[in-house]
Amino acid sequence: MRYFFTLILFLAASLWWLSDAQILNAESLRKATDTSGFSGSASLDFALKRNTRNFTTFSSDIHVQYKMEKHLVLLKSDLAFQKIEGSDVENSSILHLRYNYKLSDRFTWEAFSQLQNNKINLIDLRALAGTGVRYKLTTSEKYRFYIGTLAMYEHEKLDDGVTPIQKNLRNSSYVSFSLYPNENVSIISTTYYQPILENFSDYRISNQSSLRVGMFKNVSLKVSYTFTYDTFPAVGIPSSQYDFSTGLSYSFD
Repeated sequence: MRYFFTLILFLAASLWWLSDAQILNAESLRKATDTSGFSGSASLDFALKRNTRNFTTFSSDIHVQYKMEKHLVLLKSDLAFQKIEGSDVENSSILHLRYNYKLSDRFTWEAFSQLQNNKINLIDLRALAGTGVRYKLTTSEKYRFYIGTLAMYEHEKLDDGVTPIQKNLRNSSYVSFSLYPNENVSIISTTYYQPILENFSDYRISNQSSLRVGMFKNVSLKVSYTFTYDTFPAVGIPSSQYDFSTGLSYSFD
């Protein structure tokens, strides 16, 4: 465990650029394993995207998890470089830490914290911290369905020159499924709904889905699709956006 927390401190100190998604799909981080110890994955992606402008993205991400009996710790860091309309280069970042404690076969308590910035969406800083419960609807190992609800505090600073710093309490509820038709294929999809508790007309919705197909030992082809909707984005940013990407992923146990 000493080495794991050393890794967390190192990444927190050195990374301030990460993934382009506005809402992180935490379900995609959970590596299915029945054994204790470290596991995780690393990937390199290439993407063509469009929101206010056309741009291409090269990105890498690393996630590590440590499992011990009823405890699970997840750490994810992403780094993305974006070339906009053939010339300008932008970047974005997410650092996400999550802890799970298994209360029973179906109930899990979880807590998380996250730091994020995204120049494309004019997010100078979004800091989150939350806690709640998730419930496992099925017991099959080949298909898993979950629901969860958390309360989270959000501190957000937008770089649009208009919006003041936001400090809000939000709910984060989700429905998720993971399908494992065989040992080489996995499909994970999660839909989030995140309203401000004092103003339910201010909300975000996100659907994030991914397909992984094993190519050879520890290496998979990864295809991902993300759709997000924000009722009050930064000024000049569209409410709805999508992201389609493909790349290779390396997993380790």
